[in-house]
Amino acid sequence: MISPCNSDEIIPDLLPIRRLHNYVYCPRLFYLQWVEDIFLPNEDTVIGSSIHKRVDEPERLKQDILTENGGTLRSLHLSSEHLGITGIIDLLEHDECETCIVDYKKGNPLKNESGDWVAKHNDIIQLAAYALLLEEQGIIVNKASIYYAGIRRHIKFFLTNELKDECRKLIHEAKTLAKEHVCPPPLSHSTRCLACSAYPICLPFESEYWAANNTPQKNTSMRPPMPPDDGGEILVVQNAQATVGIRHGEIMVKLNGDIVARHPVHQLQAVYLYGSVQVSAQALSVLMEESIPVSYFSPAGRFIGMAHGLSSSGVDARIGQCRMWENPNKRLLIAAEIIRAKIHNQRVILMRNGSPPTEALAQLAQLRDACAHQTSLAALRGIEGSAAAIYFANFSTMIKANLGFDFTCRNRRPPKDPVNALLSLAYSILSKELTGIAYSVGLDPFLGFFHSPRYGRPALALDMMEEFRPLIADSSVLTLINRGEITPDDFVNTTRGVMLKDSGRRQFWRAWVRRLDTEITHPTFGYRMSYRRMMDVQMRQFWRFCRGDISRFYGFTTR
Repeated sequence: MISPCNSDEIIPDLLPIRRLHNYVYCPRLFYLQWVEDIFLPNEDTVIGSSIHKRVDEPERLKQDILTENGGTLRSLHLSSEHLGITGIIDLLEHDECETCIVDYKKGNPLKNESGDWVAKHNDIIQLAAYALLLEEQGIIVNKASIYYAGIRRHIKFFLTNELKDECRKLIHEAKTLAKEHVCPPPLSHSTRCLACSAYPICLPFESEYWAANNTPQKNTSMRPPMPPDDGGEILVVQNAQATVGIRHGEIMVKLNGDIVARHPVHQLQAVYLYGSVQVSAQALSVLMEESIPVSYFSPAGRFIGMAHGLSSSGVDARIGQCRMWENPNKRLLIAAEIIRAKIHNQRVILMRNGSPPTEALAQLAQLRDACAHQTSLAALRGIEGSAAAIYFANFSTMIKANLGFDFTCRNRRPPKDPVNALLSLAYSILSKELTGIAYSVGLDPFLGFFHSPRYGRPALALDMMEEFRPLIADSSVLTLINRGEITPDDFVNTTRGVMLKDSGRRQFWRAWVRRLDTEITHPTFGYRMSYRRMMDVQMRQFWRFCRGDISRFYGFTTR
Protein backbone atom coordinates (compact mmCIF):
# COMPACT_ATOMS: atom_id res chain seq x y z
CA MET A 1 0.00 0.00 0.00
CA ILE A 2 1.27 3.45 -0.87
CA SER A 3 1.32 6.08 1.85
CA PRO A 4 0.77 9.50 0.25
CA CYS A 5 1.75 11.54 3.26
CA ASN A 6 2.20 11.49 7.00
CA SER A 7 -0.81 9.58 8.32
CA ASP A 8 -1.19 12.03 11.23
CA GLU A 9 -1.96 14.73 8.64
CA ILE A 10 -4.91 12.91 7.09
CA ILE A 11 -6.52 11.21 10.10
CA PRO A 12 -8.88 13.46 12.10
CA ASP A 13 -8.08 13.94 15.78
CA LEU A 14 -11.44 12.68 17.00
CA LEU A 15 -12.86 9.31 16.04
CA PRO A 16 -16.66 9.41 15.49
CA ILE A 17 -18.26 6.73 17.62
CA ARG A 18 -20.32 5.58 14.65
CA ARG A 19 -17.00 4.70 12.99
CA LEU A 20 -15.94 2.78 16.11
CA HIS A 21 -19.21 0.92 15.64
CA ASN A 22 -18.07 0.16 12.05
CA TYR A 23 -14.67 -1.06 13.30
CA VAL A 24 -16.20 -3.64 15.64
CA TYR A 25 -18.52 -4.80 12.85
CA CYS A 26 -15.78 -4.94 10.19
CA PRO A 27 -12.33 -3.23 10.20
CA ARG A 28 -12.45 -2.90 6.40
CA LEU A 29 -15.78 -1.04 6.56
CA PHE A 30 -14.28 1.26 9.20
CA TYR A 31 -11.26 1.98 7.04
CA LEU A 32 -13.27 2.70 3.89
CA GLN A 33 -15.66 5.05 5.65
CA TRP A 34 -13.35 6.90 8.05
CA VAL A 35 -9.93 6.91 6.37
CA GLU A 36 -11.06 6.79 2.74
CA ASP A 37 -14.24 8.82 3.37
CA ILE A 38 -16.20 6.55 1.04
CA PHE A 39 -19.83 6.04 1.92
CA LEU A 40 -22.78 4.70 -0.04
CA PRO A 41 -26.30 4.89 1.37
CA ASN A 42 -28.46 1.82 0.97
CA GLU A 43 -31.97 0.90 2.04
CA ASP A 44 -30.83 0.03 5.55
CA THR A 45 -29.01 3.32 6.15
CA VAL A 46 -31.93 5.34 4.81
CA ILE A 47 -34.39 3.49 7.04
CA GLY A 48 -31.99 3.84 9.96
CA SER A 49 -31.86 7.60 9.46
CA SER A 50 -35.65 7.83 9.51
CA ILE A 51 -35.77 5.87 12.78
CA HIS A 52 -33.49 8.47 14.38
CA LYS A 53 -35.53 11.49 13.28
CA ARG A 54 -37.65 11.46 16.43
CA VAL A 55 -34.63 12.00 18.65
CA ASP A 56 -32.48 14.11 16.32
CA GLU A 57 -33.33 17.55 17.68
CA PRO A 58 -29.90 18.84 18.81
CA GLU A 59 -29.59 19.71 22.48
CA ARG A 60 -26.64 20.67 24.66
CA LEU A 61 -25.82 18.89 27.91
CA LYS A 62 -27.93 20.44 30.65
CA GLN A 63 -27.18 18.45 33.74
CA ASP A 64 -29.71 20.35 35.78
CA ILE A 65 -32.45 18.69 33.73
CA LEU A 66 -31.41 15.31 35.11
CA THR A 67 -32.93 15.96 38.52
CA GLU A 68 -33.67 13.46 41.22
CA ASN A 69 -37.25 13.35 39.98
CA GLY A 70 -36.21 12.41 36.49
CA GLY A 71 -35.48 14.08 33.17
CA THR A 72 -34.70 13.47 29.50
CA LEU A 73 -32.05 14.80 27.13
CA ARG A 74 -32.08 14.09 23.39
CA SER A 75 -29.38 14.09 20.72
CA LEU A 76 -26.42 15.04 22.92
CA HIS A 77 -23.28 15.89 20.95
CA LEU A 78 -20.22 15.17 23.14
CA SER A 79 -16.48 15.04 22.42
CA SER A 80 -13.33 14.16 24.36
CA GLU A 81 -9.78 15.13 23.45
CA HIS A 82 -8.51 12.69 26.09
CA LEU A 83 -10.44 9.70 24.73
CA GLY A 84 -10.09 10.90 21.13
CA ILE A 85 -13.75 10.26 20.29
CA THR A 86 -16.88 12.21 19.45
CA GLY A 87 -20.49 11.18 19.12
CA ILE A 88 -24.19 11.94 19.45
CA ILE A 89 -26.23 10.17 22.10
CA ASP A 90 -29.79 9.54 20.93
CA LEU A 91 -31.42 9.72 24.34
CA LEU A 92 -30.36 10.09 27.97
CA GLU A 93 -33.05 9.29 30.55
CA HIS A 94 -32.96 9.70 34.30
CA ASP A 95 -35.52 8.45 36.79
CA GLU A 96 -35.52 8.35 40.55
CA CYS A 97 -33.02 5.49 40.61
CA GLU A 98 -30.54 5.78 37.74
CA THR A 99 -29.49 7.25 34.42
CA CYS A 100 -29.81 5.20 31.23
CA ILE A 101 -28.44 5.66 27.68
CA VAL A 102 -30.98 4.82 24.97
CA ASP A 103 -30.09 4.22 21.33
CA TYR A 104 -32.24 3.42 18.30
CA LYS A 105 -31.30 0.82 15.68
CA LYS A 106 -32.80 -0.43 12.47
CA GLY A 107 -33.17 -4.20 12.20
CA ASN A 108 -33.11 -6.99 14.76
CA PRO A 109 -30.84 -7.94 17.66
CA LEU A 110 -29.25 -11.39 17.96
CA LYS A 111 -30.51 -14.51 19.67
CA ASN A 112 -28.40 -16.40 22.21
CA GLU A 113 -28.28 -20.15 22.69
CA SER A 114 -31.36 -19.97 24.88
CA GLY A 115 -33.34 -18.21 22.18
CA ASP A 116 -33.43 -14.87 23.99
CA TRP A 117 -32.87 -11.55 22.23
CA VAL A 118 -29.49 -9.94 22.99
CA ALA A 119 -27.90 -6.74 21.70
CA LYS A 120 -25.21 -6.90 19.01
CA HIS A 121 -21.66 -6.50 20.27
CA ASN A 122 -20.83 -3.50 18.08
CA ASP A 123 -24.01 -1.80 19.33
CA ILE A 124 -22.98 -2.49 22.92
CA ILE A 125 -19.50 -1.04 22.34
CA GLN A 126 -21.06 2.08 20.84
CA LEU A 127 -23.06 2.71 23.99
CA ALA A 128 -20.04 1.96 26.17
CA ALA A 129 -18.22 4.75 24.30
CA TYR A 130 -21.11 7.10 25.07
CA ALA A 131 -20.80 6.15 28.73
CA LEU A 132 -17.09 7.07 28.69
CA LEU A 133 -17.96 10.49 27.24
CA LEU A 134 -20.56 11.06 29.95
CA GLU A 135 -18.14 10.06 32.70
CA GLU A 136 -15.86 12.91 31.66
CA GLN A 137 -18.84 15.20 32.24
CA GLY A 138 -19.34 13.78 35.72
CA ILE A 139 -22.32 11.61 34.83
CA ILE A 140 -21.85 7.94 35.71
CA VAL A 141 -24.00 5.63 33.60
CA ASN A 142 -24.05 1.86 34.11
CA LYS A 143 -27.25 0.98 32.31
CA ALA A 144 -28.16 1.10 28.63
CA SER A 145 -31.03 0.19 26.34
CA ILE A 146 -31.19 -0.29 22.57
CA TYR A 147 -34.49 -0.06 20.73
CA TYR A 148 -34.45 -2.39 17.71
CA ALA A 149 -37.07 -1.30 15.20
CA GLY A 150 -37.22 -4.76 13.62
CA ILE A 151 -38.79 -6.30 16.74
CA ARG A 152 -40.08 -3.04 18.27
CA ARG A 153 -38.52 -3.86 21.60
CA HIS A 154 -35.86 -2.45 23.92
CA ILE A 155 -32.92 -4.71 24.80
CA LYS A 156 -31.37 -3.67 28.12
CA PHE A 157 -27.89 -4.42 29.46
CA PHE A 158 -25.33 -3.17 31.97
CA LEU A 159 -22.26 -1.09 31.09
CA THR A 160 -19.68 -2.85 33.23
CA ASN A 161 -16.14 -1.68 33.91
CA GLU A 162 -14.85 -4.61 31.83
CA LEU A 163 -16.96 -3.45 28.90
CA LYS A 164 -15.66 0.11 29.22
CA ASP A 165 -12.07 -1.16 29.34
CA GLU A 166 -12.70 -3.17 26.18
CA CYS A 167 -14.10 -0.03 24.55
CA ARG A 168 -10.94 1.94 25.36
CA LYS A 169 -8.85 -0.85 23.84
CA LEU A 170 -10.94 -0.89 20.66
CA ILE A 171 -10.66 2.90 20.30
CA HIS A 172 -6.87 2.57 20.42
CA GLU A 173 -6.89 -0.32 17.90
CA ALA A 174 -9.11 1.56 15.45
CA LYS A 175 -7.00 4.72 15.52
CA THR A 176 -3.80 2.67 15.18
CA LEU A 177 -5.21 0.88 12.13
CA ALA A 178 -6.14 4.19 10.54
CA LYS A 179 -2.63 5.59 11.02
CA GLU A 180 -1.02 2.50 9.46
CA HIS A 181 -2.77 3.48 6.22
CA VAL A 182 -3.26 -0.13 5.10
CA CYS A 183 -6.75 -1.20 4.13
CA PRO A 184 -7.62 -4.45 5.94
CA PRO A 185 -8.66 -7.48 3.88
CA PRO A 186 -12.38 -8.24 3.58
CA LEU A 187 -14.12 -10.62 5.92
CA SER A 188 -13.88 -14.17 4.63
CA HIS A 189 -17.26 -15.53 3.47
CA SER A 190 -19.14 -13.60 6.12
CA THR A 191 -22.90 -13.12 5.95
CA ARG A 192 -22.31 -9.62 7.35
CA CYS A 193 -21.11 -8.55 3.92
CA LEU A 194 -24.49 -9.12 2.29
CA ALA A 195 -26.16 -6.55 4.55
CA CYS A 196 -23.37 -3.99 4.37
CA SER A 197 -23.89 -0.61 2.69
CA ALA A 198 -20.27 -0.70 1.50
CA TYR A 199 -20.72 -3.95 -0.42
CA PRO A 200 -20.54 -2.32 -3.90
CA ILE A 201 -17.22 -0.70 -2.93
CA CYS A 202 -15.69 -3.46 -0.85
CA LEU A 203 -16.61 -6.38 -3.16
CA PRO A 204 -15.50 -8.87 -0.48
CA PHE A 205 -15.93 -12.13 -2.41
CA GLU A 206 -14.49 -10.73 -5.61
CA SER A 207 -11.56 -9.12 -3.77
CA GLU A 208 -10.70 -12.42 -2.13
CA TYR A 209 -10.47 -14.04 -5.55
CA TRP A 210 -8.44 -11.22 -7.11
CA ALA A 211 -6.02 -11.22 -4.18
CA ALA A 212 -5.63 -15.02 -4.07
CA ASN A 213 -4.93 -15.19 -7.79
CA ASN A 214 -6.78 -18.49 -8.21
CA THR A 215 -10.04 -19.73 -9.66
CA PRO A 216 -12.94 -20.11 -7.21
CA GLN A 217 -15.93 -22.34 -7.68
CA LYS A 218 -18.92 -20.51 -9.04
CA ASN A 219 -21.30 -19.32 -6.37
CA THR A 220 -24.63 -18.28 -7.83
CA SER A 221 -25.89 -17.33 -4.37
CA MET A 222 -23.47 -14.42 -4.20
CA ARG A 223 -25.18 -11.06 -4.46
CA PRO A 224 -24.12 -9.06 -7.53
CA PRO A 225 -22.52 -5.71 -6.69
CA MET A 226 -25.01 -2.88 -6.82
CA PRO A 227 -23.53 0.47 -7.92
CA PRO A 228 -25.28 3.55 -6.53
CA ASP A 229 -28.25 5.19 -8.24
CA ASP A 230 -29.16 1.97 -10.01
CA GLY A 231 -32.40 2.17 -11.95
CA GLY A 232 -32.42 5.95 -12.29
CA GLU A 233 -33.47 7.66 -15.48
CA ILE A 234 -31.14 9.23 -18.04
CA LEU A 235 -32.26 12.69 -19.18
CA VAL A 236 -31.19 13.43 -22.77
CA VAL A 237 -31.69 16.97 -24.10
CA GLN A 238 -30.98 17.35 -27.82
CA ASN A 239 -32.54 20.70 -28.75
CA ALA A 240 -29.99 23.52 -28.46
CA GLN A 241 -32.83 25.97 -27.75
CA ALA A 242 -33.86 24.10 -24.60
CA THR A 243 -33.01 25.18 -21.05
CA VAL A 244 -32.60 23.03 -17.96
CA GLY A 245 -33.56 24.34 -14.53
CA ILE A 246 -34.77 23.14 -11.15
CA ARG A 247 -37.83 23.87 -9.04
CA HIS A 248 -39.09 22.17 -5.89
CA GLY A 249 -36.68 19.24 -6.28
CA GLU A 250 -37.53 18.61 -9.94
CA ILE A 251 -35.26 19.06 -12.95
CA MET A 252 -37.31 20.78 -15.64
CA VAL A 253 -36.61 21.14 -19.36
CA LYS A 254 -38.19 24.13 -21.06
CA LEU A 255 -38.50 24.89 -24.77
CA ASN A 256 -39.83 28.29 -25.90
CA GLY A 257 -41.01 28.92 -22.36
CA ASP A 258 -43.04 25.70 -22.09
CA ILE A 259 -42.13 22.82 -19.78
CA VAL A 260 -41.56 19.76 -21.97
CA ALA A 261 -40.10 17.39 -19.34
CA ARG A 262 -39.71 17.18 -15.59
CA HIS A 263 -37.91 14.62 -13.45
CA PRO A 264 -37.46 14.41 -9.66
CA VAL A 265 -33.76 14.77 -8.91
CA HIS A 266 -33.61 11.55 -6.91
CA GLN A 267 -34.87 9.58 -9.92
CA LEU A 268 -32.04 10.70 -12.23
CA GLN A 269 -28.73 8.93 -12.71
CA ALA A 270 -27.29 11.10 -15.51
CA VAL A 271 -27.98 14.11 -17.75
CA TYR A 272 -26.76 14.26 -21.37
CA LEU A 273 -26.76 17.56 -23.26
CA TYR A 274 -26.25 17.91 -27.03
CA GLY A 275 -25.17 21.25 -28.41
CA SER A 276 -25.56 24.59 -26.63
CA VAL A 277 -28.21 23.59 -24.09
CA GLN A 278 -28.37 26.08 -21.21
CA VAL A 279 -28.30 24.77 -17.60
CA SER A 280 -29.04 27.05 -14.66
CA ALA A 281 -26.43 27.42 -11.93
CA GLN A 282 -28.99 26.23 -9.35
CA ALA A 283 -29.75 23.04 -11.30
CA LEU A 284 -26.08 22.30 -11.90
CA SER A 285 -25.27 22.82 -8.22
CA VAL A 286 -27.99 20.39 -7.08
CA LEU A 287 -26.98 17.78 -9.66
CA MET A 288 -23.37 17.95 -8.53
CA GLU A 289 -24.36 17.68 -4.86
CA GLU A 290 -26.37 14.56 -5.69
CA SER A 291 -23.42 13.09 -7.68
CA ILE A 292 -25.46 13.11 -10.90
CA PRO A 293 -23.03 13.76 -13.77
CA VAL A 294 -23.92 16.25 -16.50
CA SER A 295 -22.26 15.24 -19.78
CA TYR A 296 -21.79 17.57 -22.72
CA PHE A 297 -21.72 16.37 -26.34
CA SER A 298 -21.32 18.18 -29.62
CA PRO A 299 -24.37 18.17 -31.96
CA ALA A 300 -22.70 15.28 -33.81
CA GLY A 301 -22.31 13.26 -30.60
CA ARG A 302 -18.64 13.85 -29.79
CA PHE A 303 -18.04 13.69 -26.04
CA ILE A 304 -16.77 17.11 -24.87
CA GLY A 305 -16.67 16.88 -21.09
CA MET A 306 -18.70 16.48 -17.93
CA ALA A 307 -19.58 18.26 -14.71
CA HIS A 308 -19.51 16.09 -11.62
CA GLY A 309 -19.40 16.55 -7.86
CA LEU A 310 -16.34 15.70 -5.79
CA SER A 311 -15.17 12.13 -6.31
CA SER A 312 -14.62 9.56 -3.60
CA SER A 313 -11.35 9.57 -1.74
CA GLY A 314 -8.75 8.12 -4.07
CA VAL A 315 -5.33 9.39 -3.04
CA ASP A 316 -3.81 5.92 -2.68
CA ALA A 317 -5.20 4.71 -5.98
CA ARG A 318 -4.16 7.81 -7.91
CA ILE A 319 -0.62 7.69 -6.56
CA GLY A 320 -0.46 3.99 -7.34
CA GLN A 321 -1.81 4.69 -10.81
CA CYS A 322 0.99 7.19 -11.42
CA ARG A 323 3.63 4.83 -10.04
CA MET A 324 2.46 1.98 -12.27
CA TRP A 325 2.34 4.27 -15.31
CA GLU A 326 6.00 5.11 -14.69
CA ASN A 327 6.85 1.39 -14.63
CA PRO A 328 7.12 0.11 -18.26
CA ASN A 329 6.63 -3.51 -17.22
CA LYS A 330 3.43 -2.70 -15.33
CA ARG A 331 2.10 -0.62 -18.21
CA LEU A 332 2.72 -3.47 -20.63
CA LEU A 333 1.18 -6.05 -18.30
CA ILE A 334 -2.04 -4.04 -17.90
CA ALA A 335 -2.29 -3.11 -21.57
CA ALA A 336 -1.72 -6.71 -22.69
CA GLU A 337 -4.59 -7.98 -20.52
CA ILE A 338 -6.91 -5.25 -21.78
CA ILE A 339 -6.19 -5.98 -25.45
CA ARG A 340 -6.33 -9.75 -24.89
CA ALA A 341 -9.86 -9.36 -23.50
CA LYS A 342 -10.86 -7.02 -26.34
CA ILE A 343 -9.72 -9.40 -29.10
CA HIS A 344 -11.40 -12.33 -27.36
CA ASN A 345 -14.70 -10.44 -27.21
CA GLN A 346 -14.41 -9.31 -30.83
CA ARG A 347 -14.00 -12.94 -31.87
CA VAL A 348 -16.99 -14.03 -29.79
CA ILE A 349 -19.23 -11.31 -31.28
CA LEU A 350 -18.25 -12.37 -34.80
CA MET A 351 -18.97 -16.03 -34.00
CA ARG A 352 -22.36 -15.18 -32.48
CA ASN A 353 -23.69 -12.74 -35.06
CA GLY A 354 -21.78 -13.18 -38.30
CA SER A 355 -20.40 -15.70 -40.75
CA PRO A 356 -16.67 -14.98 -40.82
CA PRO A 357 -14.29 -17.44 -42.49
CA THR A 358 -12.65 -19.98 -40.20
CA GLU A 359 -9.26 -18.52 -41.08
CA ALA A 360 -10.27 -15.10 -39.66
CA LEU A 361 -11.37 -16.64 -36.37
CA ALA A 362 -8.15 -18.61 -36.14
CA GLN A 363 -6.10 -15.48 -36.76
CA LEU A 364 -7.98 -13.60 -34.03
CA ALA A 365 -7.34 -16.46 -31.60
CA GLN A 366 -3.62 -16.36 -32.41
CA LEU A 367 -3.46 -12.59 -31.97
CA ARG A 368 -5.37 -12.85 -28.68
CA ASP A 369 -2.95 -15.44 -27.29
CA ALA A 370 0.05 -13.47 -28.54
CA CYS A 371 -0.78 -10.44 -26.38
CA ALA A 372 0.81 -11.91 -23.26
CA HIS A 373 4.12 -12.43 -25.07
CA GLN A 374 4.71 -8.93 -26.45
CA THR A 375 7.75 -7.08 -25.16
CA SER A 376 6.71 -3.50 -25.91
CA LEU A 377 3.62 -1.32 -26.16
CA ALA A 378 4.45 -0.66 -29.82
CA ALA A 379 4.33 -4.39 -30.58
CA LEU A 380 1.08 -4.70 -28.64
CA ARG A 381 -0.44 -1.83 -30.61
CA GLY A 382 0.53 -3.71 -33.76
CA ILE A 383 -1.32 -6.78 -32.48
CA GLU A 384 -4.38 -4.67 -31.63
CA GLY A 385 -4.32 -3.01 -35.07
CA SER A 386 -4.09 -6.34 -36.88
CA ALA A 387 -6.99 -7.75 -34.90
CA ALA A 388 -9.10 -4.63 -35.57
CA ALA A 389 -8.40 -4.95 -39.31
CA ILE A 390 -9.61 -8.55 -39.34
CA TYR A 391 -12.63 -7.75 -37.17
CA PHE A 392 -13.89 -4.84 -39.24
CA ALA A 393 -13.12 -6.65 -42.48
CA ASN A 394 -15.74 -9.17 -41.38
CA PHE A 395 -18.07 -6.72 -39.61
CA SER A 396 -20.47 -6.62 -42.58
CA THR A 397 -21.23 -10.33 -42.10
CA MET A 398 -23.10 -9.35 -38.92
CA ILE A 399 -25.39 -6.86 -40.75
CA LYS A 400 -28.52 -8.23 -42.40
CA ALA A 401 -28.80 -7.69 -46.12
CA ASN A 402 -31.40 -5.53 -47.88
CA LEU A 403 -31.68 -3.01 -45.04
CA GLY A 404 -29.86 -0.24 -46.87
CA PHE A 405 -26.74 -0.30 -44.68
CA ASP A 406 -23.38 -1.00 -46.29
CA PHE A 407 -20.10 -1.30 -44.41
CA THR A 408 -16.73 -1.72 -46.06
CA CYS A 409 -14.23 -0.40 -43.50
CA ARG A 410 -13.99 1.54 -40.27
CA ASN A 411 -13.66 5.30 -40.79
CA ARG A 412 -14.09 8.30 -38.53
CA ARG A 413 -13.39 12.02 -38.08
CA PRO A 414 -15.72 12.37 -39.86
CA PRO A 415 -17.68 9.12 -40.31
CA LYS A 416 -18.54 8.66 -43.98
CA ASP A 417 -21.51 6.29 -43.72
CA PRO A 418 -24.38 5.54 -41.30
CA VAL A 419 -22.79 2.46 -39.73
CA ASN A 420 -19.60 4.34 -38.90
CA ALA A 421 -21.65 7.25 -37.59
CA LEU A 422 -23.41 4.87 -35.20
CA LEU A 423 -20.14 3.25 -34.12
CA SER A 424 -18.50 6.62 -33.45
CA LEU A 425 -21.47 7.77 -31.37
CA ALA A 426 -21.51 4.53 -29.40
CA TYR A 427 -17.76 4.69 -28.69
CA SER A 428 -18.07 8.33 -27.63
CA ILE A 429 -20.82 7.57 -25.13
CA LEU A 430 -19.04 4.46 -23.87
CA SER A 431 -15.93 6.54 -23.17
CA LYS A 432 -18.12 8.98 -21.26
CA GLU A 433 -19.58 6.13 -19.16
CA LEU A 434 -16.11 4.87 -18.19
CA THR A 435 -14.82 8.41 -17.58
CA GLY A 436 -17.58 8.97 -15.04
CA ILE A 437 -16.99 5.63 -13.34
CA ALA A 438 -13.23 6.20 -13.13
CA TYR A 439 -13.78 9.61 -11.59
CA SER A 440 -16.38 8.35 -9.13
CA VAL A 441 -14.16 5.56 -7.74
CA GLY A 442 -11.17 7.87 -7.29
CA LEU A 443 -9.00 7.16 -10.35
CA ASP A 444 -7.56 9.65 -12.83
CA PRO A 445 -9.48 9.06 -16.08
CA PHE A 446 -6.78 10.85 -18.09
CA LEU A 447 -3.82 8.63 -17.12
CA GLY A 448 -4.03 5.53 -19.29
CA PHE A 449 -1.73 2.58 -19.91
CA PHE A 450 -2.44 1.44 -23.47
CA HIS A 451 -3.61 4.84 -24.70
CA SER A 452 -1.03 7.55 -24.16
CA PRO A 453 -2.10 10.55 -22.06
CA ARG A 454 -3.03 13.55 -24.16
CA TYR A 455 -4.82 16.82 -23.45
CA GLY A 456 -8.57 16.35 -23.58
CA ARG A 457 -8.41 12.57 -23.94
CA PRO A 458 -9.60 10.32 -21.06
CA ALA A 459 -6.92 7.71 -21.71
CA LEU A 460 -7.81 5.41 -18.79
CA ALA A 461 -11.48 5.42 -19.82
CA LEU A 462 -10.40 4.52 -23.36
CA ASP A 463 -8.30 1.68 -21.92
CA MET A 464 -11.10 0.27 -19.80
CA MET A 465 -13.67 0.52 -22.58
CA GLU A 466 -11.65 -1.66 -24.98
CA GLU A 467 -13.02 -4.94 -23.65
CA PHE A 468 -16.57 -3.50 -23.73
CA ARG A 469 -16.46 -2.04 -27.25
CA PRO A 470 -17.72 -5.17 -29.04
CA LEU A 471 -20.03 -6.27 -26.21
CA ILE A 472 -21.83 -2.96 -25.64
CA ALA A 473 -21.14 -0.45 -28.41
CA ASP A 474 -20.95 -2.77 -31.43
CA SER A 475 -23.83 -4.93 -30.19
CA SER A 476 -26.05 -1.87 -29.71
CA VAL A 477 -25.36 -0.73 -33.27
CA LEU A 478 -26.00 -4.18 -34.74
CA THR A 479 -29.27 -4.51 -32.82
CA LEU A 480 -30.49 -1.12 -34.04
CA ILE A 481 -29.81 -1.99 -37.66
CA ASN A 482 -30.82 -5.65 -37.76
CA ARG A 483 -34.11 -5.09 -35.91
CA GLY A 484 -35.04 -2.28 -38.26
CA GLU A 485 -35.23 0.20 -35.40
CA ILE A 486 -33.25 2.68 -37.46
CA THR A 487 -33.19 3.31 -41.22
CA PRO A 488 -30.97 5.26 -43.63
CA ASP A 489 -33.58 8.03 -43.51
CA ASP A 490 -32.55 8.72 -39.89
CA PHE A 491 -29.20 10.10 -41.09
CA VAL A 492 -28.11 13.28 -42.83
CA ASN A 493 -24.97 14.02 -44.86
CA THR A 494 -23.16 17.19 -43.79
CA THR A 495 -19.78 18.79 -44.36
CA ARG A 496 -18.81 17.21 -41.03
CA GLY A 497 -19.70 13.73 -42.22
CA VAL A 498 -22.76 11.56 -41.71
CA MET A 499 -24.82 12.44 -38.64
CA LEU A 500 -27.89 11.08 -36.91
CA LYS A 501 -31.09 13.11 -37.00
CA ASP A 502 -32.93 13.68 -33.72
CA SER A 503 -35.30 10.83 -34.55
CA GLY A 504 -32.41 8.44 -35.05
CA ARG A 505 -30.68 9.58 -31.87
CA ARG A 506 -33.82 8.84 -29.86
CA GLN A 507 -33.83 5.31 -31.22
CA PHE A 508 -30.14 4.99 -30.45
CA TRP A 509 -30.67 5.96 -26.80
CA ARG A 510 -33.42 3.39 -26.39
CA ALA A 511 -31.11 0.67 -27.70
CA TRP A 512 -28.18 1.94 -25.62
CA VAL A 513 -30.03 1.89 -22.31
CA ARG A 514 -31.51 -1.50 -23.16
CA ARG A 515 -28.02 -2.90 -23.77
CA LEU A 516 -26.58 -1.48 -20.55
CA ASP A 517 -29.43 -3.06 -18.61
CA THR A 518 -28.96 -6.46 -20.27
CA GLU A 519 -27.96 -9.05 -17.69
CA ILE A 520 -25.17 -11.53 -18.32
CA THR A 521 -23.49 -14.22 -16.25
CA HIS A 522 -20.16 -13.21 -14.78
CA PRO A 523 -17.57 -15.63 -16.23
CA THR A 524 -15.70 -15.97 -12.93
CA PHE A 525 -18.21 -15.58 -10.12
CA GLY A 526 -21.26 -17.14 -11.75
CA TYR A 527 -23.92 -14.61 -10.73
CA ARG A 528 -25.86 -12.45 -13.16
CA MET A 529 -25.37 -8.71 -13.50
CA SER A 530 -26.02 -6.00 -16.05
CA TYR A 531 -23.34 -4.55 -18.29
CA ARG A 532 -23.70 -1.31 -16.35
CA ARG A 533 -22.71 -3.16 -13.16
CA MET A 534 -19.97 -5.03 -14.96
CA MET A 535 -18.22 -1.80 -15.95
CA ASP A 536 -18.39 -0.61 -12.34
CA VAL A 537 -16.92 -3.89 -11.06
CA GLN A 538 -14.08 -3.78 -13.59
CA MET A 539 -13.18 -0.22 -12.65
CA ARG A 540 -13.25 -1.05 -8.93
CA GLN A 541 -11.03 -4.05 -9.60
CA PHE A 542 -8.54 -1.74 -11.32
CA TRP A 543 -8.86 0.67 -8.36
CA ARG A 544 -7.74 -2.15 -6.07
CA PHE A 545 -4.88 -3.02 -8.39
CA CYS A 546 -3.62 0.57 -8.33
CA ARG A 547 -3.85 0.64 -4.52
CA GLY A 548 -1.79 -2.54 -4.23
CA ASP A 549 -4.62 -4.61 -2.73
CA ILE A 550 -4.40 -7.24 -5.49
CA SER A 551 -1.50 -8.56 -7.56
CA ARG A 552 -2.96 -8.50 -11.09
CA PHE A 553 -5.79 -7.19 -13.23
CA TYR A 554 -8.29 -9.50 -14.95
CA GLY A 555 -9.96 -8.34 -18.15
CA PHE A 556 -13.63 -9.16 -18.67
CA THR A 557 -14.37 -11.75 -21.34
CA THR A 558 -17.58 -13.40 -22.45
CA ARG A 559 -18.24 -16.82 -23.90
